[in-house]
Amino acid sequence: MQEHKYSIKEWAKDDRPREKLLSSGAENLSHSELLAILIHNGTREKTAVDLAKEVLKLGKDNLAELGKLTVKELMKIKGIGEAKAITIAAALELGRRRQATAALEKSVVSNSGDIARFLQTKLKDHRREVFGVLFLNRANKINHFEIVSEGGITGTVADPRVILRKALEQDAVNIILCHNHPSGSLKPSRADEQLTAKIKEAAGYLDIKVLDHIIVSEDGYYSFADEGLL
Repeated sequence: MQEHKYSIKEWAKDDRPREKLLSSGAENLSHSELLAILIHNGTREKTAVDLAKEVLKLGKDNLAELGKLTVKELMKIKGIGEAKAITIAAALELGRRRQATAALEKSVVSNSGDIARFLQTKLKDHRREVFGVLFLNRANKINHFEIVSEGGITGTVADPRVILRKALEQDAVNIILCHNHPSGSLKPSRADEQLTAKIKEAAGYLDIKVLDHIIVSEDGYYSFADEGLL
């Protein structure tokens, strides 16, 4: 006997999130209703909204926490298969990219606060420490952003040779180093300071300037330039 699945088409008209979105606008849908549209079909026991509520619960009813979940973690919910999990992950990534673009829509570096907001959006969902670089042209316009290394829970190690090779590939005149502290602490370690000095010295031989090294967490940011460490 084939298992019957609840389709959104079978719901009472007032309960159909797609129709509600068309008639009232996406902003009037709850988080679970929006997720239900992505999930599309429920199971024999649960509607898509029921599954959406479980997904939200897995993310502690917080979209920021939900964005940190992997496809495999989403699939722990009975009724959320690989296709549904991928759809949810893709939607969350689009939201993250939209937020990052809005945070730096001018794309010209003017102060550490603007860059920090951009980096917080780009790096906030990484559970492990990652090291990234912003590559800038002579007008301090951002040509490219790239994560160059990803470490374990306790930290990451960035190779200056990799960073400088990429800087040359991007025709960068200036670069901004960055990494996240998933623990929330913003204090730079001695290793952070040594690595910054090493990259700055090596970059100088190539007439590339290190403008800043920014550490970000969900609690704020730390700028080496603002603190006089560059």
